[in-house]
Amino acid sequence: MRGFLRLMKRYASRYKRFLGGSVILNILSAVFNVFSFSFIIPVLNILFRLDDKTYEFIAWGTEGYKFKDLLINNAYWWVSRFIGMHGAVNTLLLLCGLLGLMTLLKTACYFGSSAVMIPIRTGIVKDIRLEIYNKILSLPIGFFSEERKGDIIARITGDVGEVENSITASIEMLIKDPILIIIYFGALIYLSPELTIFTVIFVPGFVWIMGVIGKQLKRRSTEAQALWSDTMSQVEETLGGLRIIKAFNAERRMEGRFDSVTDAMRRKNNRVATRQALAHPVSEFLGTVMIMIVLTFGGALIIRGTGLWGEKFIDAPTFIFFMVILYSVIAPIKELSKAAYGIPKGLASMERINKILEAENPITEKADPTPLPGFNDRISLRGVGFRYQENGKQILSDVTLDIPKGKTIAIVGESGAGKSTLVDLIPRFYDTTEGDILIDGISVRDVSLRSLRALMGNVNQESILFNDTIFNNIAFGVEGATMEDVVAAAKIANAHEFILEKEEGYATNIGDRGIKLSGGQRQRISIARAILKNPPILILDEATASLDTESERAVQEALDRLMSSRTTIAIAHRLSTIRGADEIIVMHEGRIVERGRHDELIALGGYYKKLNDMQAL
Repeated sequence: MRGFLRLMKRYASRYKRFLGGSVILNILSAVFNVFSFSFIIPVLNILFRLDDKTYEFIAWGTEGYKFKDLLINNAYWWVSRFIGMHGAVNTLLLLCGLLGLMTLLKTACYFGSSAVMIPIRTGIVKDIRLEIYNKILSLPIGFFSEERKGDIIARITGDVGEVENSITASIEMLIKDPILIIIYFGALIYLSPELTIFTVIFVPGFVWIMGVIGKQLKRRSTEAQALWSDTMSQVEETLGGLRIIKAFNAERRMEGRFDSVTDAMRRKNNRVATRQALAHPVSEFLGTVMIMIVLTFGGALIIRGTGLWGEKFIDAPTFIFFMVILYSVIAPIKELSKAAYGIPKGLASMERINKILEAENPITEKADPTPLPGFNDRISLRGVGFRYQENGKQILSDVTLDIPKGKTIAIVGESGAGKSTLVDLIPRFYDTTEGDILIDGISVRDVSLRSLRALMGNVNQESILFNDTIFNNIAFGVEGATMEDVVAAAKIANAHEFILEKEEGYATNIGDRGIKLSGGQRQRISIARAILKNPPILILDEATASLDTESERAVQEALDRLMSSRTTIAIAHRLSTIRGADEIIVMHEGRIVERGRHDELIALGGYYKKLNDMQAL
């Protein structure tokens, strides 16, 4: 219950006015319901002539009379008087009409109380999804190297859906049903305190049974949602590796894997659904047992004519009214039992969501970051070391490097040498574990992330594009970009001509990850995006490594235009593309082992010459 209350405080407090409206309407609904049932007593008296007593009006406030006694007496007096004036049939019609009116008011309030809950349910779900998405955007890239994409997707879809179905659906029950129970029990106490006390004896056992089953349901729900994450992860892997699966005729193997995980999820969900299905029959049985016991006990007292302590007991119509109200109490108790099943299931999903929402972000900003309006001098790396995990493998060791403004620095080395990790430290995608990185003498830890990354443009080996138009992909991240700006950037990137060949030109949708474009076209769109941003610092991560010769020529020409008059840090696979660099940094096992211009490094006859000779073969 504590977990549910924390959730409500966190999200439902934003919708206080709707909650208040629901409370008021539910109170009115319960009151009208009790009054509608109260008309049963005179109706029964008229139909079966159970009461032949003569009533006289007693003035309100008369000493020696309780308000309850005055109310009943004067109500019966009015009914008997109306019967004398208009007849029993007309009186019966009037009472039935009042019963219908009360029922209409009750159902109208009930509908209103349900309607005002809709914005709360949909709003909470929207807020949770938005919070997860914003958290994903704020977390560092390193977080997602530890988490599977499919698991993240499962949490923002399946887990949030379970919270919607289990918890937010229970909010209405938890507002409405306690109100109904309190008012109905108030009416029961008013009608017969001793019979009500006898009834209440059974409620704690009822609640205890629901709680025991609910705890088991939460544990099984956690396991089921973990299997749902496995399913989504496999779907994500399949979509990403479909070409390889088909090329290696591995469809049967993947079918088997998917069947295994979905069958395990089916079995777990069967157990969860079976326990959840217990809610109605268990509550139905317990409620019927309670009615049987109360009916037997109360009926015996009516037959005896006196209560437990010798006082006059309620009459038969009032006892029927009592039983009707008691039966009405069972319905909200059943609903609460459903919530007792549903809430633990939703809280199990909320625990998985909180693993994202409560994840710590190691990339933090100072409370008062130093302004970084531009780039004027140099980037300096001072004794930089890095490892992805505490006590993990050392990826970079004692890297010291100066990158002056306007210079092109190329970084080369075998796979795993730490090249990409090194350039990822400059925009603070990760933080150094040793040493420091400075921009114009200011540590990157002391400036705002937004101003730091505003100085940099990235073109990666894998073109990262979005399922949107060519225009929007080029203008991505640049506020207020005009068509003229985008076209100019596309021309510099050698992309304008192939864009015009498309039927819809710059309005062409390029599909998921730019699948409707060739590799060279995607890369030139990425370059156009960097050109439009016009950053003073350019980071190229093997931007031409995966292209064919013709595409590489067009992309390299675009890159040469982009690199002119900019500070460029280029990770190179093909050494022919960086021969003109101002300095080439050769890395081996996370350290700088050689540095210099192309001819100087060839003359050294070391690692660089070995890499060059291997590509010359």
